[in-house]
Amino acid sequence: MRRSRYLFVILLMAAFVGAGAVFARRYSNRGYSNRRSVPNWTPNREFSHDIFTFVRIRYSTGYGGGDYGGGYGRGRGRGRGFGGGSWATDYPDSDLNFSFRLHQLTSMEVDPEGIVLELTDPELVNYPFIYMLEPGRLVFSEEEIECLRRYLLNGGFLMVDDFWGQAEWDNFYYEIKRVFPDREPVEIGLSHKIFQVPYELKERPQIPNISDALRGRPYGITWEREDAKQVHYKAIYDNNGRMMAFICHNTDLGDGWEREGENEWYFHEFSEKKAYPLGINIVFYAMTH
Repeated sequence: MRRSRYLFVILLMAAFVGAGAVFARRYSNRGYSNRRSVPNWTPNREFSHDIFTFVRIRYSTGYGGGDYGGGYGRGRGRGRGFGGGSWATDYPDSDLNFSFRLHQLTSMEVDPEGIVLELTDPELVNYPFIYMLEPGRLVFSEEEIECLRRYLLNGGFLMVDDFWGQAEWDNFYYEIKRVFPDREPVEIGLSHKIFQVPYELKERPQIPNISDALRGRPYGITWEREDAKQVHYKAIYDNNGRMMAFICHNTDLGDGWEREGENEWYFHEFSEKKAYPLGINIVFYAMTH
């Protein structure tokens, strides 16, 4: 993981020059679940082993019982042919769109497809960034706990997204404490670099799904349930002060990525101003710290 991260940082040093200036001109009306509408590209062969790959984590919800459902399967590699369940929310559109925006708005070499992996997959060590969402009902198996702990302590970075309210937080907190009993998630303030570089955010954004956003638009409501009015961004650190996990609670960046082409107001208000800038900031921070 160390070699890939080192070369990736070199690319990142030039990646974000002018990124903020061009983002607003990148709106395109791409339809829901239409893979062909997302442009394709071929990464530079010189960096074939050092490109950024968006990795979505497929998890079970029953003590490792493999309750993955069925239906999707548009990811590459071991993720193909599986789908359904909370882990697959917004898939594959959010992953494809976010990968495209990273490719489009930066000079990074980005895998156009992304992959889906389980925490127990031996290939996980080859990818320094992983994404997990809707953990409000997840239950880690003992093997998943061991693998996630080892992955994070060895330099990996976990982004957690799209879960709302106290009950879902309580479930996730219980499960992550099984991974790190001696570590507490710490609230991250707006002054932290993850909100400032390369995009300077004016707030810690709350991003609702598109349906709730449209319903709440006349009233300025951006939360999806009554006990989720306050957005939280929390981090878990290792013994050296390195951020291992960034937790996005009471917000949904993935829907901002997935649904960007469905409504122009939603794009400008949430995808363009909040979901993409923060997502890019998170990747930048993860790969440079």
